[in-house]
Amino acid sequence: MKTERSVLENRFARNECDVASPTTCGFAMIILCLIASCILPPTSHAQVPVYEVTPLESTIKFGVESSVPIKGSFDKWNASMTFSTTDVRSGVLDIEIDAASVDTGSGMKNSKLKSKDFFNVKDSPKITFKSTKVVQTGPSTFDLEGDFTIRGVTKTEKLTLTDTGKGSTSGSIVGTMAFDRKDYGMNSGIPFIKIANRVEVNVSLKWKRVSGPPPVFQQ
Repeated sequence: MKTERSVLENRFARNECDVASPTTCGFAMIILCLIASCILPPTSHAQVPVYEVTPLESTIKFGVESSVPIKGSFDKWNASMTFSTTDVRSGVLDIEIDAASVDTGSGMKNSKLKSKDFFNVKDSPKITFKSTKVVQTGPSTFDLEGDFTIRGVTKTEKLTLTDTGKGSTSGSIVGTMAFDRKDYGMNSGIPFIKIANRVEVNVSLKWKRVSGPPPVFQQ
């Protein structure tokens, strides 16, 4: 079946070529194609999953072993999940955190973490993670390698996560990433508190699929 565009092109071509020279006819066809490409809708591309993360139902938390418990969360952040194809491995998780929004429940601890000894929020206000590779490790589990940036230092880290809601329009991803704080220049301690080097980050992101087909998982 001929498309609307091809019908228009053929009709214009017959009318012009009946009265014009071959050179004029060829020129007219070029002009027609340019006009048709502007006024007719383009051929649709294959749909991909489109997701939204719902912050009100999601959390980003962290903890570090210490003589006095240091655990907290971030109140301000953004996260997105995007796909370039329907293959789940084409997904990209992008997280941006406002470092100054750290909340440990203690004003003293918050101030220390915001200082230049730790997050250095004045010079590096954002903590970010952007996945660069997705490896499916089980029916609903994944390892996401990505660029993690804190204090202006970027290194490759791995986020291990589990996805719920496979094939549905809503669900969640729950994951853990651990890093060595000294790799990012956080070499100081807190007076009278012994702090381990390993920091664990826990993400729990509620998502909904707003359009497109569900991503295809590996069997």
